[in-house]
Amino acid sequence: MKDGFVNVLKPPGMTSHDVVRLVRRTLDVKKVGHAGTLDPGAAGVLPVAIGRAVRLLEYLNAVDKSYRAELRFGEETDSGDDLGEVIAAREDFIMPDEASLEAARQELTGRIWQVPPAYSAVKIGGRRACDLARAHLPVTVPAREVEIYRLEIVTKRADTLLFDVDCSKGTYIRSLCRDLGRALKIPAAMSFLVRRRVGAFSLEKAHTPEELQKLGEASVEPPEKYLSHLPRYDLPAPRVKPFINGLATRDIAAEGLTGPLAVYAPDGFLGVGHFEASTDSIVPDKVYQPLG
Repeated sequence: MKDGFVNVLKPPGMTSHDVVRLVRRTLDVKKVGHAGTLDPGAAGVLPVAIGRAVRLLEYLNAVDKSYRAELRFGEETDSGDDLGEVIAAREDFIMPDEASLEAARQELTGRIWQVPPAYSAVKIGGRRACDLARAHLPVTVPAREVEIYRLEIVTKRADTLLFDVDCSKGTYIRSLCRDLGRALKIPAAMSFLVRRRVGAFSLEKAHTPEELQKLGEASVEPPEKYLSHLPRYDLPAPRVKPFINGLATRDIAAEGLTGPLAVYAPDGFLGVGHFEASTDSIVPDKVYQPLG
């Protein structure tokens, strides 16, 4: 069985764990994981890792994401989408004009403070906020800073707004819909969501469950294809075996490199490491390519 990533197009109605089970069953492999949970009602890109690539999933946590979402005006819910309990409603609203929409768009573009929904996986005192909410316990989710790189209105209809957004990790689109409504002084909740991109994983190249079952192992791609956001470091051939064995490689010329590095041997991707300034060395963090 190949090791690597599968770009899955999750349909509405499936949970992210359902997708993992499907991949595990289809490819007959035990070690499977995913990055960036999608709500059951949402659709779109879900990166799935197979075999040794599971250990590389953490390097997808920081990548930017793109979405297309629809919000419906008139009701705000406790979950931020149209499946939650209504906590505010207004029937006599008038759809906002272009100037109001533009002002709200600008207000919510750039670095903003956002409060995730109570029904979310955010941890509060070691427990998920959604578990506390379902147990009818008080939930106060702290605000956190996220970045909205692009927020573009696509269409405006009788009571809905369709928009595209490019954003940083940790952004909740349900919260963005709620906050757009509040900026426009009209209760609102998300009614549709599709994730179009997770880093280098794109919707255009994602496989539906049906396609995945037809393709089998052919759907699995090498991990380095999706780690292109990491700076590349080329390791000299004599240092490949030491890297695989967990030993650092001194390289003063690598000074200034920060964060995780995609480390390559002369014959291909080797793993992920980082530059340790105190020793002027490249230190292995996750070895992907074992000694063969």
